[in-house]
Amino acid sequence: MGETETYTVTGPDGEEESFELPAGLVDVLSEQGEPSTRVVTDVIVQAMAQQAHVIAHHSEGGVPDDIAEMNETAEELFEERFGQSLEDALGHSH
Repeated sequence: MGETETYTVTGPDGEEESFELPAGLVDVLSEQGEPSTRVVTDVIVQAMAQQAHVIAHHSEGGVPDDIAEMNETAEELFEERFGQSLEDALGHSH
């Protein structure tokens, strides 16, 4: 296995989880001068918003109100962070 870099995420209750990524991968994904932690957290926000979207809009049957609200909040946070709607970023509307 090649070299790795360790990142750690801390939850609101103080629990921590560390994970390894291939060394240099975050640099490949970053824009010049962008901190590596920003790149990793951008990917986390993007992935979580996409997962919320899938649950809320691509599941069979109705979606409970709390799930719909979580998805709406995730979409708002995505747009605040990236300056475009999640729908635009995904290339479709529901």
